[in-house]
Amino acid sequence: MSERLSAAFAKGRPALVCFVTAGDPTPAATPAILDALVAGGADVIELGMPFTDPMADGAAIQAANLRALGAGTKTADILAIATGFRARHPDVPLVLMGYANPMVTRGPEWFADAASAAGVDGVICVDIPPEEDGELGPALRARGIDPIRLATPTTDVARLPTVLDGSSGFLYYVSVAGITGKQSAALDSIEQAVTRIKATATLPVAVGFGVRTPEQAGPIARVADGVVVGSAIVDLIAEHGADAAVPVRALVTALAHAVHTARSVIA
Repeated sequence: MSERLSAAFAKGRPALVCFVTAGDPTPAATPAILDALVAGGADVIELGMPFTDPMADGAAIQAANLRALGAGTKTADILAIATGFRARHPDVPLVLMGYANPMVTRGPEWFADAASAAGVDGVICVDIPPEEDGELGPALRARGIDPIRLATPTTDVARLPTVLDGSSGFLYYVSVAGITGKQSAALDSIEQAVTRIKATATLPVAVGFGVRTPEQAGPIARVADGVVVGSAIVDLIAEHGADAAVPVRALVTALAHAVHTARSVIA
């Protein structure tokens, strides 16, 4: 596991993981939004790589992908954003999240080298199942980058070891069987799933999909090692555009307080 990711989940409290799409609304506007995430208290940053067919994402992040691509965002821009982020925030973990095509079109080795040079700590590739990850995962691991895998409500006890094999950094538990957006799972089902996963996994478990508010994030943080918030932040960027940094920081500050203090609050 990268030292930065390890430290993020070893603070004695749950971690807040925040997602935005690189290049949304423009590549030039993204750095200030990333800085707002850090200033608000995010422990881990997920930087989405815009793609033409983001099949795991709901309307909000699909629209963010289209805005970023419409602004001319290229892989080179994403890597430049990551490089700049690392220079400004040497201790904050940065994870690239996206789909296989942009990651492997020039070869997994090229992508792994470029991500490493940009200071990336982990990569989530949504559409390469572990059974078919014979190239990207090994290339990332060879450069000290964590391949972060997804588990879902349909990941049963027989399949979970396959998902965990070769995964590092943290396990991203997708709390609903569907796409990102406004639907959310019941807390009881999340608690049961996290308990089941942690009986096998030694990795931290971060829960995402459908988490939008501090009121939702806090209870999840009581049972998980981390909470992932994306669509709610992306919605603010859609609303405020290049001026999104201030409202994004305000939301993340509230989310961070809810997550970081969740286990000290008496239910």
